[in-house]
Amino acid sequence: MTLKTYSHLAAAERVPSEYELVTTGLLYYPDRGFEVRVPLSDWYARHQTGSPFRGARWERFRDPRETTYARYTALQCAREQHVDGVLRSIDSSAYDRELPRAAVELFERAVAPLRFALHGFQMAAAYVGQMAPSGRITVPCAFQAADEMRRIQRIAYRLAQLRRQWPGLGDRSRESWQEEPALQPLRRLVEKLLVAWDWGEAFAALCLCAKPLLDALWMRELPALLRAGGDYLWGEISFSLWEDCLWHHRWARALAQTAVEDRAENGAALSAWSATWMPAAVEAARAYGTLLGSEGAAAAGRSSVEVST
Repeated sequence: MTLKTYSHLAAAERVPSEYELVTTGLLYYPDRGFEVRVPLSDWYARHQTGSPFRGARWERFRDPRETTYARYTALQCAREQHVDGVLRSIDSSAYDRELPRAAVELFERAVAPLRFALHGFQMAAAYVGQMAPSGRITVPCAFQAADEMRRIQRIAYRLAQLRRQWPGLGDRSRESWQEEPALQPLRRLVEKLLVAWDWGEAFAALCLCAKPLLDALWMRELPALLRAGGDYLWGEISFSLWEDCLWHHRWARALAQTAVEDRAENGAALSAWSATWMPAAVEAARAYGTLLGSEGAAAAGRSSVEVST
C-alpha cells in the first residue's frame, strides 16, 4: 500500500515528509499536456514552456520553510493573534486620540494608498503560481498571494480605526494612487507587472526585483519613521507583515538558485529581466520616498542597498 501511494517518491528510499507528499507531482500537464485541446493551451505553450526560464528539474526546488497548508494556517494563526492583540490594545486605550497629527498624515499619505499596489502584487503572485511548471512553485505563490491580502486587510483595518478619530481619513486614497506624482512610478510598475505574461519574467520582476526593494521600504523603513513620529504600534503590526515578506524573498532566491544550477541559461534570462525591471523598481522606491519627508530619500536608499547586496 505504501509503495502504491508514494511510488513517485520511492527513489529517496525513505518515508517522505508531509511537505514532499503534498507538493510533489501536483501538476500533470507540464509533462503530459492538457487532456483537452483548448485555446488556453497556446497561452501555456508560449508563456510557460516557451519561456527562456525553463529546462530545470523544478521538483528539486524546496521551499526553505517547507510550507504546507497545515503549517501555513498554524503559523499565520499565531501571527494574527499577535496583531489582533495590538489592535485591541488600540481600541481599549486613548492611543489614537493621542497620536501626533503628523503621524496620522504620514499614514494617510504613504500607507493608505498601498492597498492598490498590494492588490497588484497579489494578482501578480497568483499569476506566477498559475503559470508555474511545478506544484512546488505553485504552493508558495498561493500562500504569498494570501499574505498580500493579509497586508491589505491590516492596512484597511487600521485605517478604519483611525477614521473614528479622524473622519474621512484616506477617502482620497484612490485619487492619490492615480494622480499623486510620487506614486506614479509605482503605479506604472504595478500595471506593467500585471501584463508580464512570460511566467519567468513575471517571477523575476515581482519576486526578485519589486518585492525585495519595496517590501523593505514599506514594512521596515516606513514603520521606523512612523515610530519616530509617535506611532509605535504600526511598527508592531508591520513587523509581523515583514516576517511574511522575508519568507517570500527566501523562497524566491531558492527557486532562482535551483533553476540556475540546473541550467546556466536560466541565469542569463534572470539577469536580463532584472536589468529591465530593477531600474523601474528603484525609480518607484525613490519617488515614493518623497512622501516620507526629509528621511524618505535615505530610507529608499537603504532599501536599494539591501537588494543590491
